[in-house]
Amino acid sequence: MKDYVEILEENGLLLEDGAKEAGAQVIRTMTYNSKEAEADTLFICKGAAFKPMYLREAVERGAVCYVSEKTFAPGESVPYILVKDIRKAMSVLANFFYNKPWEDLVVTGIGGTKGKSTSAYYMKAVVDDYMEALGKKESAVISSIDIYDGKSLVESHITTPEAVELQQHLRNALDSGIEYAEMEVSSQALKYNRVDGMRFDAAVFLNISEDHISPIEHEDFEDYFTSKMRMFEKADRAFVNLDADYTDRILTYAKDAKEMYTFSTKNPEADFYAYAVRKEGHETKFSVKCAEFDEEFVLTMPGLFNVENALGVIAAATKLGIPSAYIHSGLKRARSSGRMELYASRDKEKIAIVDYAHNKLSFEKLFSSMQAEYPDYDIVSVFGCPGKKALVRRRDLGTVAGRYARKVYLAAEDPGYEPVADISADIARYVAAQNCPYEMIEDRGEAIRTAIEKSEGKTLFLITGKGAETRQKYGSEYIDCPSDVEYVKKYLAQYDAKEK
Repeated sequence: MKDYVEILEENGLLLEDGAKEAGAQVIRTMTYNSKEAEADTLFICKGAAFKPMYLREAVERGAVCYVSEKTFAPGESVPYILVKDIRKAMSVLANFFYNKPWEDLVVTGIGGTKGKSTSAYYMKAVVDDYMEALGKKESAVISSIDIYDGKSLVESHITTPEAVELQQHLRNALDSGIEYAEMEVSSQALKYNRVDGMRFDAAVFLNISEDHISPIEHEDFEDYFTSKMRMFEKADRAFVNLDADYTDRILTYAKDAKEMYTFSTKNPEADFYAYAVRKEGHETKFSVKCAEFDEEFVLTMPGLFNVENALGVIAAATKLGIPSAYIHSGLKRARSSGRMELYASRDKEKIAIVDYAHNKLSFEKLFSSMQAEYPDYDIVSVFGCPGKKALVRRRDLGTVAGRYARKVYLAAEDPGYEPVADISADIARYVAAQNCPYEMIEDRGEAIRTAIEKSEGKTLFLITGKGAETRQKYGSEYIDCPSDVEYVKKYLAQYDAKEK
């Protein structure tokens, strides 16, 4: 226990006289979840909603010391360590407890408002092809879709885990013989110190637009922007998309990395320049010119906008020394569960795209790209917004969907404590402002069924926000439910049966 006191003191986080009886007791596990506490646990008291009853439960389960910004009555008889900032302390403690596993992994961090999960899985496909050729294990991935760390594969609830889980996953990967890890790095992770103390071998920054602005996330765009920029100070190699907004400011921050490279589909002066971008059948083809090569690449995942995501991965993989043959093969086969998944009826009259798009930038890219790729189809949209979070999305998503769609269906999307009807009504006024008809149906399955059944002629359904997720957040609980993918398959099959 005294080792943890010392490491916190070294980092200037220990309050004066902040350790009580924290001596030679051995710490065997660490958590902030009272239900996970066991014998010899160091328990972390975090969060604005923390209650003394959580500490009491942790002690009953075997916690031998707690870390907090203040003492708690139920824990007065238990050794404690008091710190100035619990979130900063969590990263220090997690790195110490798990012995900085990231130091022995090749970690690629991916930041931006849109495209992080797609890029993470593009990078994983590239790395995994390379690892397979070398007879080594597939890479780890930490994303907003799921987490694979060599020991488990679990569905994600947040984009970047808290420091304790993050370092545990990286430790599991290293102990499993894994050499590479890809991870999404969210603005919340950067703002709230989840990735403090670690470095990224490669940091890919894709784009930025207004998002996550709410009382419980970022107070304004400037806070969101500067939080995102903190990724570069932790990077050995930074990769910046010159086609992003605020490029000049981004490049200024990117200079904090040891090395900096640029990529673009518009600027031939970029270190990695993509040109001759085109769609041929179900494939997207483009050429990339850089110091190392000038070659054509192929994507089979739908969406012309994915060229930007692929280009960032090409740049990072190249500078990490991965041979181009594996970049080619990985990108060609790359898939991301729930991301740009395409399903069609037998007569091809009905096509559904299931995607995680959930903010203005991703909506604009998705809708404009699909309109261009499927000009003969009417667009019907099914989506919602989360409760109490990213409130500006309601305006943005409603406006974009209303501009492109023939009809919009508004449904539940992790409403939390906010009534779905209130969320949908808030979005609906922006849809209506675009003179687009809408219907509010809380149950996502029912909304998808109705959209397909009521459609006429060639229709492209853009079903966004939940992807392959199998849970809905109501209140503080995650309720099991079928995924949008399952709903689409089911109701397209019913359409096919009627058309026989």
